[in-house]
Amino acid sequence: MQDLLNAIHAGWDAFWAIPHIKTWLLVGWLAYLLWLSGWIVLQKREPAATLSWLMCLAFLPYLGFLIYYLLGPQKIERHRLRRARRRVALGALDDESRNPEFAEMQRMVRATTGFPPASATRIELLVDGSRKYPRLLEDIAAATREIHVEYYIYEPDQNGTRLRDALVDAARRGVKVRLLLDALGSKKASRRFFQPLLEAGGQLAWFHPMRISRLWEFWKRPWVNLRTHRKIVLIDGRIGYTGGINITDEEDDRLRDDAYRDLHLRMEGNVVRELQQVFVEDWIYATDDRSLLSEVVSGMPPPTAGDIPVQIVTSGPDSRWEAIHRAHVSAIHAAQRRVWMTTPYFVPGEAAMMALTSAALGGIDVRLMVPKMSDSKLVTFAARSYYDELLAAGVKVYEYGPRLLHSKTLLVDDDLAMIGSANFDNRSFRLNFEVHALIHDRDIARQLEQLIDGEFAHAPRVRDPAGARRPLFSARLPEAVARLMSPLL
Repeated sequence: MQDLLNAIHAGWDAFWAIPHIKTWLLVGWLAYLLWLSGWIVLQKREPAATLSWLMCLAFLPYLGFLIYYLLGPQKIERHRLRRARRRVALGALDDESRNPEFAEMQRMVRATTGFPPASATRIELLVDGSRKYPRLLEDIAAATREIHVEYYIYEPDQNGTRLRDALVDAARRGVKVRLLLDALGSKKASRRFFQPLLEAGGQLAWFHPMRISRLWEFWKRPWVNLRTHRKIVLIDGRIGYTGGINITDEEDDRLRDDAYRDLHLRMEGNVVRELQQVFVEDWIYATDDRSLLSEVVSGMPPPTAGDIPVQIVTSGPDSRWEAIHRAHVSAIHAAQRRVWMTTPYFVPGEAAMMALTSAALGGIDVRLMVPKMSDSKLVTFAARSYYDELLAAGVKVYEYGPRLLHSKTLLVDDDLAMIGSANFDNRSFRLNFEVHALIHDRDIARQLEQLIDGEFAHAPRVRDPAGARRPLFSARLPEAVARLMSPLL
């Protein structure tokens, strides 16, 4: 062992004895820094995010490049799929807005996503896993033609096993079952776990697999940071589920006292066609199987207009427009009386902070509810770093404590509700594939109001988060540091 250490030491000395080696290393490092800096600057991201990455590359030579290679901004081109969306007759009927004050936002959503205003004949708000999971299994048991499932997290636990077995039963009776899972979020659910489904004739696909299956893909940048965070189930083209609840016992309050507090939607009507389009595009992207498009088009039930105006909003790294982010900001600007929001992650950009504080300064009742402690301390600290500005403008901030608040909702005035999968942060607005339902209906808005209003009893209001009495090293300093990293979260 000593001989090996001596040899390494001698080799190291010989390396540094090479003439001008330090100069060449300095030149190499500067060339590397200039090349990568040019690459990053040409992407034209926000200045704060660009500067953060440049600092990372400068102060972490080579390691910074590895971090950027794995986690840095990436673009996904799916233009052909988006063009196909406009060509096929799969989208919902173009239902005119019944809320003139939100007409501009609806046009913006259509321009950025391709989805026109649609409608639903029925919408159910399913609170927590105890209401969602039994309802979902009931609908799957009644399926006759096809079941499409897409989830970020699918755990091979009690709920995961129940759903798998229900899908197996459906496949055995001739229903076409397609299951699309995020390879990172559902990493615990192996192909072996789903073998019974495959043997029954079901199909399984992984979104952005983490493993390299072909030698020529070795040099491709991995999609470590770009995930499908969507939660979608579609049954016979008639029933659609979406929202914030994954497939995991962590979200089942029947099994755990500390289960996540969350919200999901069950919808019927033309809006299901738009959700179907979202799944089809994701499935084709993940599998390159384009036969599904014509199959779904031919098998969709006839369009049926409903009484509930609703519009699907999608966003992801395949679009520059950040449609869900824009929809939030547009809705807040359109508010006349109130803006109530719940989100597990709150790391806003300048546009969102300007919208929230402007609304509060204008006398609108702006309320923000976040978890007392989310599943990421870094994000919790980053969120609290924004409290002082929010409170100074008149925003009421509440921290939900009994369980982890996981619902992603926005309630504006008395007739607009937005519910879906996206957190209020940079990752959901830019990096993840997300989906939200924009609902213009007084009854749904009233139901959401009652739900959020009931949560205030378990969410103490924040009064003075940035006061001098708070500890420097355990509170104010970590929050300030986390704030600096917010463009990368």
